[in-house]
Amino acid sequence: MPELPEVETLSCQLQEKICGRKILATEVYDSKLADIKNLKGRIITAVERKGKTIAILLDDGNFVLIHLRMTGRLFWQEDSTRPKHSRWRITFVGGNVFLIDPRRFATIKIIKKVESQPSKDIFKEFDLKDFIKNHGSRRAKVKSLIMDQRAVAGIGNIYASEILHRAGIHPERIAATLTKDDWKKIFHQAKAVLKTAIRKRGTSISDWRDLYGRKGENQHELKAYGQVGKRCSICGGTICRIKQGGRGTFYCPSCQK
Repeated sequence: MPELPEVETLSCQLQEKICGRKILATEVYDSKLADIKNLKGRIITAVERKGKTIAILLDDGNFVLIHLRMTGRLFWQEDSTRPKHSRWRITFVGGNVFLIDPRRFATIKIIKKVESQPSKDIFKEFDLKDFIKNHGSRRAKVKSLIMDQRAVAGIGNIYASEILHRAGIHPERIAATLTKDDWKKIFHQAKAVLKTAIRKRGTSISDWRDLYGRKGENQHELKAYGQVGKRCSICGGTICRIKQGGRGTFYCPSCQK
């Protein structure tokens, strides 16, 4: 599932590729997206990330909001040959952006105003004191809490394992047992892990590709996620796997307490 680094990668690539360009046509291939109006003649004025959503601002003041969900991705192609699993196309002089989505969960909305996010973006509005005040006494497990998009926006399953491993915090610790210093370590590592993933154009373990169809490179940076049975890069222990909320969690029982 594309998370903050993947969505940030696409947003930056789209900003560079299509900002200032006129839309020649749009075409819907999937009946689930049938209500999307034709954007012919509109000009792209900006592209930015809103949480895990790509927001494309048009010259008429409307936003095109694209949420990639499970397997969605955007792909730039110079010719108009329809790639497999395409659901929508937006055409410019010299090329097209396709929404490709095998599981058909991705959504597109055209709205007048982007509503405020229910949580704080870790790179924008996030404030540690507010987070501790609002969530520090909760009985939730720490990995589940930092993945809760209502608490903090941007952290997904892969990155949660990496963050907690580097912070030395066991993923099943109850949030209320963590100190202020623990939270400082967690969010210091969160920003470091996510910045690295953005620089590496995301993590390609299964479906993820960037705007030009290239795999990301952050999978080569992973120290915990998917490393079960391998030696811990911090203490030399053995990385283990458990299930939390139906998802795999990877951690080192020797150094994550």
